[in-house]
Amino acid sequence: MTNYRRLKQPGGTYFFTLVTFNRKPILTSPISREILRTAWKNVQLKHPFETVAICLMPDHIHTIWQLPEGDVNYSMRWNEIKRHFTREYLRQVDVGDERNESRVKRREQTVWQRRYWEHTLFDEDDLNTHIDYIHYNPVKHGLVERVDDWAWSSYHRYVGMGMYPPGWGEGVDARVMDIQAGE
Repeated sequence: MTNYRRLKQPGGTYFFTLVTFNRKPILTSPISREILRTAWKNVQLKHPFETVAICLMPDHIHTIWQLPEGDVNYSMRWNEIKRHFTREYLRQVDVGDERNESRVKRREQTVWQRRYWEHTLFDEDDLNTHIDYIHYNPVKHGLVERVDDWAWSSYHRYVGMGMYPPGWGEGVDARVMDIQAGE
């Protein structure tokens, strides 16, 4: 079996991609958004982290977190968010798909893919590239023609703070926004 090693930088800034099981497009429904918001906030209250940027897609999430100084434990936070979301999603929405032997053995449901993509951001250019990638993602996937038209993204907060002009991303070649992102 492959040994997965993640770079952990105390107080670091990290880019993540989490994908639903079999890419089931469940995340942007109103009930799923509320369940995820509640799970996110509950974990954030107990184990602080800053959400620098986020984009919620139907079958995956891209986000950037800044952990508190000296803290490296993003894995525990993701486990808790996924656990809370899964429990409530299965209770309120869907019983899930049939689990294979491996998922039964590991006590995993069929809501999330087992692993997630993580990239430690090392400098301002890397951070900005990943923020742009996150916000452009709905256009890349053909869900909207303009970044402005996607509701479930921190893009609108960035426009409000003056970090992007309204209409940012129009006319951008999608290939410019292509990075390793775990999709």
